[in-house]
Amino acid sequence: MINSDTSSSEIRASWEEWWTYDGISGPEYWGRINPEWSLCNKGRRQSPINVDPQLLLFDPYLEHINIDKCKVNGILLNTGQSLVFRVDKDLKHHVNISGGPLAYRYQFEELYIHYGTVDQVGSEHKIGGQSFPAEIQLYGFNAELYHNMTEAQHKSQGIVGISLMVQIGEKPNREFQIITSTFRKVQWKGEQIPIKHLSLTSILPDTSHYMTYEGSTTHPGCWETTVWIILNKPIYMTKQELYYLRTLQQGSQEIPKAPLGNNARPPQPLYHRTVRTNIDFQVSEDYSLSKNNCPITMHKEMYYKANKWRQSNELFQV
Repeated sequence: MINSDTSSSEIRASWEEWWTYDGISGPEYWGRINPEWSLCNKGRRQSPINVDPQLLLFDPYLEHINIDKCKVNGILLNTGQSLVFRVDKDLKHHVNISGGPLAYRYQFEELYIHYGTVDQVGSEHKIGGQSFPAEIQLYGFNAELYHNMTEAQHKSQGIVGISLMVQIGEKPNREFQIITSTFRKVQWKGEQIPIKHLSLTSILPDTSHYMTYEGSTTHPGCWETTVWIILNKPIYMTKQELYYLRTLQQGSQEIPKAPLGNNARPPQPLYHRTVRTNIDFQVSEDYSLSKNNCPITMHKEMYYKANKWRQSNELFQV
């Protein structure tokens, strides 16, 4: 007779192995693979989304985001679905994230890299329908209310997700090179390598301006407990770094499969959610027109428009 507890744990482990980003185990079927992931198919506050610049709501009360400057150690792992950095559990000093739209203090736990096999696609979130070559996502859990990520992902206000869009550039992010320099050592599923003394604040671009909304994790089980913060400035990776990233594989060396890239969940319907921003677009556009550039937007030739949030809570188009 099979022990029920053993059977349950084996099934749960199998589910973690089964899901992919394409085919009959892809995003369209996540909610059917595992009943506990039903939100992937039925949820109405799902992520990622396409951020429509014309629907952004300007909120002048959104403050700066605070991120601790201490460095962390962890493991970089090829899971077969994504490349993931996970911090060591026994860290003495954790990286805390607070401020901005967050009402609580969150503790950084994981970093995911989503990317495409070509430059035109790769990011999960899109801006005005525009995709980026890659997207780096930082996940943290609400350390004031919950004990860990496993508990927090099921609870209200449990998780924060910080989205960094990646552009191709000649000057790479020096701190992120601590990770990119190890890509060739995690080429196959299950391979991992220690990462030491990583500074998140040195990886992040300017965190003064961002967009934010209420959503979900972008991987199973798509828990609708995530406050998303999409930074308005990208970070840069070189073509060579992207080349090595695209050599990573979904399978093991013994059982090869397809490349690891194209690991992005498609954008989900926004429904009636609001996407807020602390960027005063009227000032930005006036500056851009006078200086013939757009210093705080992701695309030099893209000018955003936004709704303003007045003190009376009335909305009007600028």
